Amino acid sequence: MRRMIISLAFTLVAAVALAKPPAPQSPEKPTKTFTSSAEVAALIAKAKSEHKEGQSIVAEPMLELGSYNGHLEYRPSVGNAAVHEKEAEIFYVIDGSATLMTGGKLVKETRTNSTNLSGSAIEGGTSRTITKGDFILVRENTPHWFSSIDAVFVLFSMHVPRP
Repeated sequence: MRRMIISLAFTLVAAVALAKPPAPQSPEKPTKTFTSSAEVAALIAKAKSEHKEGQSIVAEPMLELGSYNGHLEYRPSVGNAAVHEKEAEIFYVIDGSATLMTGGKLVKETRTNSTNLSGSAIEGGTSRTITKGDFILVRENTPHWFSSIDAVFVLFSMHVPRP
């Protein structure tokens, strides 16, 4: 019995010594579930001051909860079209107006990462004028593009992961 206990103890010590260390935990993402109107105004001012000549978008984080991230988007000019293959996207127009094109096909399509595509424009599709106070939901895998912007366009954007 004593031999068996000693043998078991050595086996446990060897197992612990040879075991791989646990994988490092990624730091938890910050949680922010409220942004006041004063904070939104400050984010708009910050985005405006950080904007560089020729830059079509400045994004500032507004809300964060796990894989759900909401950003303020300050858009003084037209940028690229996009397709998010595994995420729907929700927009709320904070200020300004623009023409949003959805559907169709990306022009000069390039892959930006494993789940997103970009293009210089959209061929075909449907255009709609959107203004302050409007909400928009773009399904995953749908080309979308702000094809024209009147002055400066500010919106809230949230990517919603889909299965």
